[in-house]
Amino acid sequence: MLESSTPSSVEANSARAVLASNLIRLRREKGWSQEILAFEAGLHRTFVAHVERQVRNISLDNLERLAKALSVHIHELLLPPN
Repeated sequence: MLESSTPSSVEANSARAVLASNLIRLRREKGWSQEILAFEAGLHRTFVAHVERQVRNISLDNLERLAKALSVHIHELLLPPN
């Protein structure tokens, strides 16, 4: 089931916010667009955009796909910034 919420209703330190921030940072460090990340992870670009905007809940399977595409461990996507 798809769960949505608006970014303004998501707390800044929520798992969704931390994940979104880390995805954006890691993607930009690689110089990748959302489309490239989506392709590398075997996902649709709009899905990546929704996760980055915190309006889409993500399954563990898709979290694993994104981590693998970004060459990081899954837990690194959920680590709050220092």
